[in-house]
Amino acid sequence: MQFGAPDFAADLARALDALEAPRVDIPVIQPAEPFLDMAGEDLRRRIFLTESETGESLCLRPEFTIPVCRAHIAETVATPRRYSYLGQVFRQRREGGNEFFQAGVEDLGETDEARADARAVSEARALIAQFTPGADLSIILGDQSVFEAVVAGLGLPAGWQKRLIHAFGNEQALDAMIARLANPDASAQPDASVAGFLARGDVAGLEAHIEQVMQETGYSTHASRSPAEIAARLIGKQALDATRLSPGSLDALKAFLALDVALDRAAPALSDFARHAGLDISLAQQAFEARLDALSERGEDLASIRWRAAFGRPLDYYTGIVFEISARRGGDLVLAGGGRYDRLMELLGAQEPIPAVGFSLWLDRIESVRAGK
Repeated sequence: MQFGAPDFAADLARALDALEAPRVDIPVIQPAEPFLDMAGEDLRRRIFLTESETGESLCLRPEFTIPVCRAHIAETVATPRRYSYLGQVFRQRREGGNEFFQAGVEDLGETDEARADARAVSEARALIAQFTPGADLSIILGDQSVFEAVVAGLGLPAGWQKRLIHAFGNEQALDAMIARLANPDASAQPDASVAGFLARGDVAGLEAHIEQVMQETGYSTHASRSPAEIAARLIGKQALDATRLSPGSLDALKAFLALDVALDRAAPALSDFARHAGLDISLAQQAFEARLDALSERGEDLASIRWRAAFGRPLDYYTGIVFEISARRGGDLVLAGGGRYDRLMELLGAQEPIPAVGFSLWLDRIESVRAGK
């Protein structure tokens, strides 16, 4: 066991072995680019960055999911395949220290997604319960795919859908975007010369104007975006900034985000919402209900799990279920978290879609609960 690991780490390693998820060894030094591109703004700000002798951006391992997936792709291993890990991760400005231990499981390629999701939640809960005996635990669950279905059903432009989906899980950012959709910001306008071209729909004139400005300011049209690309982005941004959500759609979005019920009442709550809002989200509902059935089949008490429609986790790669397990002790202390990240494997270079779900445990936090701190 590594130096500085909690006293219970060896027992936890054996518990992970019992899950039939072979341990994977991940180097501490990792290429930085995958984390900077895919991990989310919160994690990006806290990565320890360095460079190789050749100038490649490197970092200390800030989490395990991305490198485990990269290792799987590099080894061209068949799926389904499960991996476990236990080791240090490194993040700046973290309460409790910049170096800490994580353990977890990544489940790659299981096509029965409801079953795999339920197993991730169930295994994480069982491990936390095993190593924090007597702790008062809470589980909260969200679902990005249901949120995406609701946003799509509201008929927003693709650009606004992307903005909202990217903000899911960041309550402050999401509230700000909803406020803009209710009352577009008239102050967010380009300068007068650009605004004139946009108002007239003069694309050619706008491109010529941008090219002239780039030449006058010394920007190379070869080393940066072309005038045509910049013009297209300005036109798209103008259309998005002018988009206004109707009062009915705005009320529907707010009603969805306000849903907060025990998981045994989540299916009827979601169904009632969709009916009253007049939205067809049946495919997302079917997947949601299949997961509830799978959790029940594993013996999980749905009444003890909370579903919050607005709940997400601050990592950009999640696509479906997200969850956290916390110890109630004054303020909730998150001990474990995870979710589904189906798009990540292809973004990292997999040649075909690979469904994926996993969870991580924070060992220093578990240790503090065990010590009664």
